Amino acid sequence: MIELRDRLLRIIIGTVLITVVLFPFANEIYQFLASPLLNSLPLGGQMIATDVTTPFFVPMKVVLLAAFMISLPHTLYQIWAFVAPGLYAHERRLIGPLVFASTLLFLLGMAFAYYLVFPVVFGFIAHTAPEGVAVMTDIGKYLDFAMTLFIAFGLAFEVPVAVILLVSAGVVNVATLRGARSYVIVGAFVIGAIFTPPDVISQVMLAVPLWVLYETGILVASLLQRRNQQQLH
Repeated sequence: MIELRDRLLRIIIGTVLITVVLFPFANEIYQFLASPLLNSLPLGGQMIATDVTTPFFVPMKVVLLAAFMISLPHTLYQIWAFVAPGLYAHERRLIGPLVFASTLLFLLGMAFAYYLVFPVVFGFIAHTAPEGVAVMTDIGKYLDFAMTLFIAFGLAFEVPVAVILLVSAGVVNVATLRGARSYVIVGAFVIGAIFTPPDVISQVMLAVPLWVLYETGILVASLLQRRNQQQLH
């Protein structure tokens, strides 16, 4: 319990320190987050704040999000340092790379959403607004929308890790995963339809990476399975 308390304190302290450092730049960080929408708005378009406290609290939420993401390697290291002594050697060899890969893939998913999906989605929304309708999004609602897409794409990019863990734990085998390919493709497009705006392009931009990452997970899992079988023989 003492070890757990110390690790949690280190995680909290690390996140708080980064939050304090980023606080003076809260508005600039929010401006960076909102730039895909602002760049897609017609000339003279802007964002609005409908609540009294929104102009302060929304940038603060963005700072906390940025601090969490920046401190994520430190957080994961503390978690790893806590659980590693209780693992077998072969479990440490597997979980260490998976923790690193899952962190990297989640960040890549967020980057994919920000740099590729956001411009397409916001461009579509801005150009399909009826004539005479001014597109002026509330900054709080924009943050909620951006967070939803960040989480959706971040989790979507975790598919290879989930596939490898399922195969390594013996829950499923590679042959079963290959047999379920058609269901996964349909499911990927269903997920794309649920978590993205109602345009075909953004749905495809989530569904296709899901499918590709699923295939990547199968490939890596089959290679690991083959290596383990060779070691046993």
